[in-house]
Amino acid sequence: MEVTPTLFAVIAIIAILCEYMDASIGMGYGTALSPILLMIGFLPLQVVPSVLLGQLVGGLAGGFFHHRLGNISLDFRRDEAIKKRLRGLGYMPRSVDSKVIFILAVCGFVGALAAVFFATNISTVALKIYIGIMVLVIGIVILVRRNRESKLSWKGLVGIGLLSAFNKGASGGGYGPLVTGGQIISGREAKNSIGSTTLAEALVCIVAFVSYLILEGDIYWTLAAATSIGSIVAAPFAAITVKRINTGKLKFIIGIATSLLGVLTIVKIFTS
Repeated sequence: MEVTPTLFAVIAIIAILCEYMDASIGMGYGTALSPILLMIGFLPLQVVPSVLLGQLVGGLAGGFFHHRLGNISLDFRRDEAIKKRLRGLGYMPRSVDSKVIFILAVCGFVGALAAVFFATNISTVALKIYIGIMVLVIGIVILVRRNRESKLSWKGLVGIGLLSAFNKGASGGGYGPLVTGGQIISGREAKNSIGSTTLAEALVCIVAFVSYLILEGDIYWTLAAATSIGSIVAAPFAAITVKRINTGKLKFIIGIATSLLGVLTIVKIFTS
């Protein structure tokens, strides 16, 4: 399908809206953009790498602006205290947000690789139902506990990182809602959770996009450029929104959005 200048502008605008939503509440970019591009008439192998590249550059830009505006604090210098305490651990960044992103990225690589080996033995329908129910439950838990303060659980964070990446690799979805919502349940603030998810998902997308580049080689670069430009444009506005919005309201919005995504995932299975 030919991308005319008008269609290029339309796709870029759609990408702006999708990335704004994703970088504002930590979910929804691929969930919204992929089916829209398919409905426009693009082929799946044209859509998937274009969406991955758009989310990659948008996530990197979003992470930068979230850091600049204080939603997250990035310091990837090695934490010498942890190095001395846990000698076999090797590298671990200094700031809490950097640690979370690093853990999510590593878990993302491991979970995605595991999914490649096990996805063929899992029923796609059963997996999607399971993801839908899990996302719905996380959304409900966020709404119920949105006014409570809790301590960050690193074990819970690792579990969420592995599980969400496995789901992403096996079914193509379920990453953003699980990672953002899971962080909040694990004791993270909503703003930190969104900023960390935005950057961590971009790092996971690097592996997926490079894999497509190596295996397929034929990327529809015009379409990829449109999604990427739109994503970059949206990044600072999303970060500003997260900076200014009340944390309580943000948790409520994330809870509602996560619950709706869970319901829609389940409904789509039984109506398609």
